[in-house]
Amino acid sequence: MDDTSRNLQCQQDLDERDHPGRQGDADYGRKTSRPKPEIQENKLRCNDVDTEKGLNPTFPPLQEMSDEAARPHRNYQSTSPVSPYNVGRNHSSDEDLNKIRTANSVTMSPELFEKIYLNPQNTVKGDLRGTFGNPTPLALLGFLLSLSPLSCELMGWRAAGGNGVATIAAYYFMGGFLMSLGGILEFFLGNTFSFVVFCSFGGFWFTLGGTLTPAFNAYGAYVQNNTGADPNAGITSSSFHASFGFFLLFMGLMSLIYLICSLRTNLVFVAIFFGLLMTFVVLTGSYWHLALGHAEMAQKLQVAAGAFGFLAVMAGWWIFFAQMLASVEFPFEIPVGDISHMIKPLSEIKAAKERYPSNS
Repeated sequence: MDDTSRNLQCQQDLDERDHPGRQGDADYGRKTSRPKPEIQENKLRCNDVDTEKGLNPTFPPLQEMSDEAARPHRNYQSTSPVSPYNVGRNHSSDEDLNKIRTANSVTMSPELFEKIYLNPQNTVKGDLRGTFGNPTPLALLGFLLSLSPLSCELMGWRAAGGNGVATIAAYYFMGGFLMSLGGILEFFLGNTFSFVVFCSFGGFWFTLGGTLTPAFNAYGAYVQNNTGADPNAGITSSSFHASFGFFLLFMGLMSLIYLICSLRTNLVFVAIFFGLLMTFVVLTGSYWHLALGHAEMAQKLQVAAGAFGFLAVMAGWWIFFAQMLASVEFPFEIPVGDISHMIKPLSEIKAAKERYPSNS
């Protein structure tokens, strides 16, 4: 038998061995997996032919190899250093998720962020917060050093009075300047709520200082055009009191909006805006009663307004102290009553709806 016929016979024998039942005795192929004797004989002859051609007849057929033998041994273990944010089998899912969030967001906790910036935690581009200092305590200090003495003057402590005229300079250089400066810096840091709050109250202190400054002639216009009349007498005019009361009223409305927004921050901030809201509302009543000639009632309301203002500044001094402790990484911190978890942010609610859409 020549080589061509022998190779053809070998191929047929191998096909019969691999696919029993197609050729020859079908019942024999279904009953046993062992090759027929004649196939085994032809297999030996095929091996002889392969040996003559320099092939290796001892290499096992693919069907006779186990899975381990057929599979190449490779080391898939990475030799690179393990990343601290690697999600591996040795970590729980909660720990993995926390690491991912830390790696892709602001590293400080929401409670600390709100304590430092008086603003709900948000994500902004860049790293200005890590590059520059925190302007929040500066703006808060300007607010406190303006309202604290004014509250004491409104309550008449130590025979104080004059509707705060004695501290006009503090309204300009502490309340107006420092709060406006802090608000502008909060703008660059991306803290919208703090930016609006500080700039609006900075404008309030500039307005109050300008109203009480004679050069602005805010109350001088209410003096009757009598020869030799004192222009400063206009501050006691009923028309001036009634008009200025509207400015205080809408400052109260602004404080109400801030009070609602502060429910996403902490209890101390809520106390500040509640005190300011009551201060402006009660002080509005005082000015309107004074315009009607009810001096006694106006005086009582003025004292009450000073008391509410004092409540606001005491809460402000508390959170200012907390911020300064955090700025120097003091070994202990004072609580500010974080309530940010009570009202979920809108972005989180939308994300939950997208992740779990309603079937209805």
